Amino acid sequence: METLKCWRSLHEYIVVFMFLIVVSKGSACEAPSSPECFRRNSDESVYICEWSWNSTESNVEFYVYFNKTKFRSFEKTCSLNEEQIRIARSAVHIWVEARVGNSSCMSPKRSVVLGNTVKYEAPLNISISWLKNNLKLKWIAAEVHPALAEIRFRCNGNPTESWGNLQRKTDTSAPFMCHVIVGNLLKDSVYQVQIRHRSTQVLNPLWSDWSPVVTVPAELEQKPEVNMTTSLLNGGRKVTLTWKPMPHAAAVTGVSYNLTDTQSSHGCPCKEKEHLINTRKHTTTYVSLSAVNISLIARNTAGSSPPAIFQIPAKLDADLKICDKTLLGEKLKKKTCLEWHPLQDGDSRPENVITLTARKSKKERELIRMKIKDYVRYLYFEHRCDGGWKPQTVKMCLFYQKEGVPLRGPQELIGLSKTHTSADLSWKVIPLVDQRGFLTHYILCSVKVSSPDEQKECHNISASLTKHRLENLTPGTKYNISLLGVTRAGKGPEATVAFNTLPEKPVNVWWSLGLVCLFLFLTTTCTCILKRIQNKIFHPVPTPVIPDCIPYQSESQEFLEGKEEVDELTLHQHPEDKSVPADAEETTVLTGEWDEGTDEDVDDRVDSRMSEGSSDECPSSTDEALRSSIKMTDLEVDNEIAMLIYRNGLVFDVKTDSP
Repeated sequence: METLKCWRSLHEYIVVFMFLIVVSKGSACEAPSSPECFRRNSDESVYICEWSWNSTESNVEFYVYFNKTKFRSFEKTCSLNEEQIRIARSAVHIWVEARVGNSSCMSPKRSVVLGNTVKYEAPLNISISWLKNNLKLKWIAAEVHPALAEIRFRCNGNPTESWGNLQRKTDTSAPFMCHVIVGNLLKDSVYQVQIRHRSTQVLNPLWSDWSPVVTVPAELEQKPEVNMTTSLLNGGRKVTLTWKPMPHAAAVTGVSYNLTDTQSSHGCPCKEKEHLINTRKHTTTYVSLSAVNISLIARNTAGSSPPAIFQIPAKLDADLKICDKTLLGEKLKKKTCLEWHPLQDGDSRPENVITLTARKSKKERELIRMKIKDYVRYLYFEHRCDGGWKPQTVKMCLFYQKEGVPLRGPQELIGLSKTHTSADLSWKVIPLVDQRGFLTHYILCSVKVSSPDEQKECHNISASLTKHRLENLTPGTKYNISLLGVTRAGKGPEATVAFNTLPEKPVNVWWSLGLVCLFLFLTTTCTCILKRIQNKIFHPVPTPVIPDCIPYQSESQEFLEGKEEVDELTLHQHPEDKSVPADAEETTVLTGEWDEGTDEDVDDRVDSRMSEGSSDECPSSTDEALRSSIKMTDLEVDNEIAMLIYRNGLVFDVKTDSP
């Protein structure tokens, strides 16, 4: 009996000892936190339970208890289907037991209704954009219902600065997206932002985890400063763009550039594959000879800059002709592209370009054919790809789907008479939108208003002219002028104008008198100048002095006595030498003439003059002197005698040799 009592005592000691060991080991286990079991949204049927445990032990087993039902997990989380729990809509006690080897520890118990607990996932793929000084944040919504979001932010580069917090109710107007706006920020500064959100549709919502920190760069307010150069290249053009880097605050998260052109966006098969340019400062693209708009946009994570747009006009041939044929109704090759640029007053607009490629279906081709309107002038281009990616223009011409007559006449027709027989006409061409066809020529007609029977005179002038001169008009007459344009479809409306030619004016009398006076003055001046020149060349001959005479009285038959003066006659005796002077020939001629006559001849001459006294003439004393000089010729001198001869009012020095 005593032996049995001893055995019982020993057994009790062993049990107590084992209990103490278990208790000591259990006290060494660190208890996990109470679990949080939730759904990701109010429509989910899967529950996720999470807890925390700071131990570094490995090979740990966790048991999650829902009242008396337990589930094992080797992680600090587990997922359970609603069918497994079966008590999601009523209160339940939940706790977690952690077992490490032979020890275990339990978290505190919680009583919750699992259906009332929702915890969203942390916001991901957050997009940011500036709206003036407001920052717009957008991310994928957890459910269609609005949520409550908490945002915290601070300036980038200042980690010691405290976070600013605010809560906003999200806007879910966009499908499957929610966004909030944070106001009163500086758009030229850099910020760091984090977001978390929770449901507003359940009784026990849980905050989601914080999103990763998002760096918000400054807004790209200015468009890129771009320089563009173009050069011709085998039927196309090479375009080189270079630009300055964007400000540092805007480029803190990196900047990319998006290059587009209207030709590629319209479906030309030569579209370049790569239009996104990363962190470069220059790029090269190739375009055709048609009009093209090129735009360059800078992008960062907060948005994009205004586009830098370059309009490259069409490089047209000098002798642009009318299209004889197009490929509109034909089957196109794979690398062929057709373009129709509508012309509005001479300018093509790339945004209204009609493009046709080989990839278009038959139905699309028919729609494009319907887009090409009648009576509209187009620039037609045919492009193909050179080398597979460089557009090359192989044909360009002017095109009308169908031509008609002009809707309007020439604009601002003006007639102005320059002279009494001519007038100048000027006008502006008919706008292209009203021409409705190719102008072949103008018809210009003129008619006099003064006479109703006058016939209208018409003639054709070139369609390229905007001025014309009318000749052979009647002075002081009113004319009616009409001008109209002509296409291959017919004549258009007339433009009319009326004007009066200048009246013909008589020559001004004063101008005529002035011209006569000027002529007389010039004539007199020239005569004086010629006389002076003549006097310089030809010496003047002295004029003899003839005294007044008394008229002859036939009744008295007597001569009036008058005094007569006779110049002294001097005889010069020359030296013995009988050399003949240089003027001997002249002297000989003169003396010869004199010697041939006799005294009787001289007397006869004198008598004849005397007999002519019946006229108004009278004998002069010079005749007496002449007779005396003749008689003295009979004197003989030993040497050469110089004789003075007075004839016809002239005195001659006659030299002769003695016999």
